[in-house]
Amino acid sequence: MSAAELARLQFAATTTVHWLFVILTMGLVPHVAIMHTRAAFTRDPAKRAVRERMTRFWGQLYVINYAVGIVTGLVMEFQFGLSWSGLSKFAGNVFGAPLALETLIAFFAESTFLGMWIFGWGRMRAGVHVTLIWLVALTAYASGFWILIANGFMQHPVGYEVRDGAAYLTDFGALLTNPNALIALGHLTLGAFTTGGVFVAGVSAFHFARGTKETQLFRESLRLGVWVGMLASFFVIIVGQLQIPVLDRTQPMKMAALNNDGVARLQAQFVRAHGPGDYVPPHDWLRISMDTMTIIGNTVSTITFIAVFLLWKDWLVRWRPLAYLMTAMIPLPFIAAVGGWVFREVGRQPWLVYGELTVDDALSHVSRASLAVSCAVFIAIFVALAVTNWTLIARFARRGPDATQLGATEPLADDVPGTDADDKQAVPAF
Repeated sequence: MSAAELARLQFAATTTVHWLFVILTMGLVPHVAIMHTRAAFTRDPAKRAVRERMTRFWGQLYVINYAVGIVTGLVMEFQFGLSWSGLSKFAGNVFGAPLALETLIAFFAESTFLGMWIFGWGRMRAGVHVTLIWLVALTAYASGFWILIANGFMQHPVGYEVRDGAAYLTDFGALLTNPNALIALGHLTLGAFTTGGVFVAGVSAFHFARGTKETQLFRESLRLGVWVGMLASFFVIIVGQLQIPVLDRTQPMKMAALNNDGVARLQAQFVRAHGPGDYVPPHDWLRISMDTMTIIGNTVSTITFIAVFLLWKDWLVRWRPLAYLMTAMIPLPFIAAVGGWVFREVGRQPWLVYGELTVDDALSHVSRASLAVSCAVFIAIFVALAVTNWTLIARFARRGPDATQLGATEPLADDVPGTDADDKQAVPAF
């Protein structure tokens, strides 16, 4: 493999793994926020206890995914300087600010709010505690917004001018209203909701199939997951279709290669405008990724639509094959999300910044041997983190609420100076 192919493989593999963390994080956090809100404002003590345990159970799965996933995000930052220094030199003046804002939001604001929420159980007023998890959700999607603003510039550069071989921002408003970023954000948001809904519904159905005693907890979780998954999967298809006119206008070669129509004419235009080269993205990759998204999207939408009706009188969980079918659906939104990322990124080849900077021109002057080593190390680390994450999630999801440590309390030890059996306090254990 060439140096460029190794660099592309490394970034593609690590971004794919990181994306699996991101899509679940963004999909789970609104579910946890809704559960916590319902628990906080439920007056019936018995129902409130169940909903609080439900919040803690799903919140722990969210925290596991977030904690491991943020490590992959930190590692990814190094690849811009390692493999793609030409991108930073050309476009750093434009998308450096969105990337910096994303870092501040994700690694400071979001992490701070999440930490306060984790350690705030039993220490804060209910309203303040609920506000914190909603702030976590808000900052998660704000982080996604700034990432897509930066990526949107690479897909469809706007609001800039080139001086001395580097792009400089001239219109911040145009950057923020880039249609290639905003419609993609809507598609991403609905895709995350779909992923979170299917995950919650699938895990809940799994416990019903095993004959759980936590019927009320998982019944409410199942209803929430199925409804969110049904609505989100329906609209994610619609918003996905809204991107096609934008791509026809901003990336005509992508759509021509997908449909295998007009490729020769556009290739000739690109050669006249940018010089000799192959400007046609790989048709097979585009076709497979588009078909994957379409098939999975329609499948999930259909099954969740039927599942909504089967919720009546618990028909969905009374027949075990249906419950196991819901569980088996859990990987599907992740596969579709990867397909969407492949379609978005591969479709702009050979450009890194569309119409301005090619992949070969952005590649760092690093030896092929160094790239081979870094590629192997990066992929090994990311795969290990992914295996660790899903092993932990599967283990705690299978054990159920009884194994939940988030928000659990422990009494202070009897031998702690200044305490006695009459004034022990509850201390969060997680």
